Amino acid sequence: MENNIVFFDIDGTLLDSNKQIPSSTKRAVEKLKQNGTYVAIATGRAPFMFEAIREELGIDSFVSFNGQYVVFEGKTIYNNPLEQKGLKELYRNSSAYRYPMVFMNEETMRATEGNHPHITKSLSSLQFKYPKVDPDFFEDNTIYQALLFCEQDQEKAFITKDDVFHYIRWHDYSCDVLPGGGSKAVGVQKLIEAAGFSQENAYAFGDGLNDLEMLQEIGTGVAMGNAVPDLKHVADYTTDHVDNDGIMNGLKHFQLL
Repeated sequence: MENNIVFFDIDGTLLDSNKQIPSSTKRAVEKLKQNGTYVAIATGRAPFMFEAIREELGIDSFVSFNGQYVVFEGKTIYNNPLEQKGLKELYRNSSAYRYPMVFMNEETMRATEGNHPHITKSLSSLQFKYPKVDPDFFEDNTIYQALLFCEQDQEKAFITKDDVFHYIRWHDYSCDVLPGGGSKAVGVQKLIEAAGFSQENAYAFGDGLNDLEMLQEIGTGVAMGNAVPDLKHVADYTTDHVDNDGIMNGLKHFQLL
C-alpha cells in the first residue's frame, strides 16, 4: 500500500479567521505524520513569511510563491523567478497608473513607495508590517513574486497577449504577479516527484483563487467551507469552514485519520 502526501494552503486553511492554527488542525497534522502520511505546505506566501508556522507544525517541505520556489526537506529543488525585463516594464506601467508594487525574494520584500493605504491594508490582513522602501530592489535581486496594488479588475490593464505574467487576486486591493504559466499546481508536482509519491495518492486543501489549478490537477482536491465559490466548483470535496475544524473533518472524510 502506497503512502499519501497532503498539501495545505496557509491563509484560510491552516490559519483560521484570527490567523491562528486551530488546535484540531495541530492534532490532525501530528496524527497524519504518525500514520506515515507526508505533510507539506503549498502557499502564495514567501518562505520568510511562514517560518514560525513550519516550526510549529514540524514541516520541512513546502511550495511557496504560488509554486515558484519549492523546498523538499530543507533543500531548494525548483525555482522559477519573474523575468526582469518584463518586471521592469510592469513597474514602469504600474507607476504610470500610480499603482504601487512590492517585490519579494525568498528572504525579504521591498515596496516601491511608502505609506500607501492599499499596501497597508493588504499586508496587515496577513499581520505583516509595511516593508522597507526600495523601488530598485528588483534590479539587483532575484524576484519570485511581486504584488500589484490596485482595485478589483484594474489589473486587466496589465494583462498582455504574450502572457509574460499571470495575475491572481488575493485581496480587494492586491494581486499576486507570477511568471506566465506559473501556479501552485506546477510546484506541487515538482515536490510530489522529489518525494517519490504518485499523483493519485496526493491530496490538497485550499480556499482561494490561487488554489484553483492545484485542486484541479491534484489526485484529490479539498475546498474549505470558507473557500471562494469557484474553488468549491472544481474541488472533489468541500469540507467545513476553517473555524469549524475543516481540516480535521476533511481528513476524516477521506479516512486519512
